Amino acid sequence: MAITGATVIDPGTGARRRDVTVLVRGDRIAAIGSARDVRVPAGAQVVDGRGKFVVPGLIDSHVHGSGQEQIDLPLFLANGVTTVRDMNGQPLLYQWRDRVEAGTLSGPRSVVASAIVDGDPSLLAGLGAPYVEVGDPAAARAEVHRQLAAGADFIKVYVRLTPQAYHAIADECRRLGVTFVGHTPDAIPLAEASAAGQRSFEHVYTGWFDTAGAEPEIRRRLAEIRVGGGEYNSWFNQTHPLEVLAARTFDPARARAVFGRLAADRAHQVPTLTQHRVFDLPESVAQHQDRLRYLPAATRDGWQAQLEQVYLAGRTEQAAAEHRELFAARKRWIGAAHRAGVSVLAGTDTGTAFVFPGFSLHDELANLVEAGFSPLRALQAATSVPAQFLNLPDVGTVRRHAIADLAVLDADPLADIRNTRRLHAVVVRGRLIDADRRDHLLRDVEAVAAAGTLPARLAGCACAPVSVAG
Repeated sequence: MAITGATVIDPGTGARRRDVTVLVRGDRIAAIGSARDVRVPAGAQVVDGRGKFVVPGLIDSHVHGSGQEQIDLPLFLANGVTTVRDMNGQPLLYQWRDRVEAGTLSGPRSVVASAIVDGDPSLLAGLGAPYVEVGDPAAARAEVHRQLAAGADFIKVYVRLTPQAYHAIADECRRLGVTFVGHTPDAIPLAEASAAGQRSFEHVYTGWFDTAGAEPEIRRRLAEIRVGGGEYNSWFNQTHPLEVLAARTFDPARARAVFGRLAADRAHQVPTLTQHRVFDLPESVAQHQDRLRYLPAATRDGWQAQLEQVYLAGRTEQAAAEHRELFAARKRWIGAAHRAGVSVLAGTDTGTAFVFPGFSLHDELANLVEAGFSPLRALQAATSVPAQFLNLPDVGTVRRHAIADLAVLDADPLADIRNTRRLHAVVVRGRLIDADRRDHLLRDVEAVAAAGTLPARLAGCACAPVSVAG
């Protein structure tokens, strides 16, 4: 297969090569060069790349598989997402990962988390999310081994871990050479977690308390929070005013020290601004109503109920104004972290309400540009940076011998990051999904969703509230 006459953009190097041919054999890029230098064999599939732009297949670094393989997987591919980091560790998702790797299932390659390792009692009790509770260091160490034996690629930690259990996990993962990631536990400051070896921090919630001038007060009030098992929404309600205080007392000097620590430790931030936009600005979901046709009625109804009964109902004008303030502050915070050298991974939190498989990664790239990233830096956050983080050196790049995961765009993404949405074709491990095939994929998903014959969904994300007054 060959793409001819295209402009190739390799985010890893920032290089732009015009009027070149990309030749693919099997699942690898065999050659890149001018038409004079790269001969297209007779009988090869040819994509006319004149006026097109070739970039690596995109990587979404924070998704939650729903268990609906006829929905999630084709939507990722149709949107040029060829790799995902799934944070919803469950046996079915390990099976998907292995089937895709074996070539028996069509979908993005995936790197999959453990079940969520939380304190005892867990905020997630009774909510259906995949979690385990650990109450002491011995239990924490043993759980690391159990999760790896079950198939996890990495360990995911959560907010109610005690310092003793958290540091036991960190020590055991360090001893085993295993990555651990997740939320910032309430009892562990962000800089301390980074120094302990946590290599990615999800969302912009309690992690930004470290950069607040009011941090001592915030820490005192955070330690006073009392929540029982399953009281997830109570936790969100009690931390909301602390977030507002953190946003209003952002301290550049503290931030420089914290961000310097993260950069030195090569820790990564995954802001999931797409999910935050829904929670903070629920009225914004109206612009994506056309995507709902790709989801079964049960999902659509559940999301709409959450929007009306949770995000909007009972939200006072003051609370709405605070959430608008928080979303703007989250963008400023992640922009400041980026400028300070903190590595950022583009992730969406797909699986939460109105965050869509595939489509929402393009929204996240636009959010990062709003936060102050250049289009190139935003593109890197969804290609070369996560490829390096996930130890996948042959993806996230366009070079000879790399895996042929590619997106062919109708317009230049470096001129306008929104052009990543203008997909002409996708190449997945050397297999071409041309414009007709892409349209067919989307029509198939729409038909499957309309038929309503899907298996039950897996438990969804444990990252956003399901019921919160503020």
